[in-house]
Amino acid sequence: MLDFKIKFKRQIEILGLCLGKNYEGMSLSDFAQLFGVEELTIKRDLNDLRTSGILIHSAKGKGVIIDKKPSAEKIRELIKQYSALISSGSFVEKSTALLVTRLKEEALANMVVLQMCIDTNTMAVIDYEKDADVYERSLEISPLLIFQTDNYWRLLTLNEGRIKQFLMNKIMHAKASPRTFKPVSKEKIDDVFKYSFRSWLGEDTFKIKLSFSSYWADRLKPKQLLDSETFATMPDGSIEYTATVNSLDEIAGWIVTRGEGVKVIEPPELKTRVIELAEGVLKNYK
Repeated sequence: MLDFKIKFKRQIEILGLCLGKNYEGMSLSDFAQLFGVEELTIKRDLNDLRTSGILIHSAKGKGVIIDKKPSAEKIRELIKQYSALISSGSFVEKSTALLVTRLKEEALANMVVLQMCIDTNTMAVIDYEKDADVYERSLEISPLLIFQTDNYWRLLTLNEGRIKQFLMNKIMHAKASPRTFKPVSKEKIDDVFKYSFRSWLGEDTFKIKLSFSSYWADRLKPKQLLDSETFATMPDGSIEYTATVNSLDEIAGWIVTRGEGVKVIEPPELKTRVIELAEGVLKNYK
């Protein structure tokens, strides 16, 4: 990463840590030790943040403090900039707007804490909203990647030996754990995304075979749905489509929304799920 990017990333991380719910005041030397730089560098970082409109400074006996929390608009701007530094994917404004609307300044605080845990292979402890007003407290996870898909920021983790994802909107609080974890190879993470049809990520894989009528064939061929896909054109103009996915539920939902002209050849479990979904939709109109 270029020097100016490292500097900018560090400045946003300083701010994010100061915005955390349980922030107890870190001194200039604490931040210098955390980032492996001189105290003078941290002082310059604080000055740069003040120049950008952030009311942050170091106070004797209190450490680095913020006099006034940034506005939601400023938080959105900072998350946009921070995500550009840490993410290889494209930024989507709606994802950040939803995140900040829900969590306000804690949105940036959580993202910074979790990304710093990712950078150092440090486990994190989160409070997570599983359902409305149902919380899982002090859940220890191994964060692997922050990414965006389907209008939400998400966190890919290793939890109890399984790759899982959490919605950032539902992470009410995050803090670093004193424990570390063994890094997960980039190849393993890439494999998780390789078979993802939409937003579901998991280690299970299912081989599917579909038939698309000539009507859908003309619309499907220019697009790529999955890296693993292959096409075979039939004499009647239809195509036989094969691919590997990690969720039968998601592909079943997609098939139902296509309507006539898309048929499941295999596996039988996928055919059953499509029929069940279609029957459920029809019940709404009876």
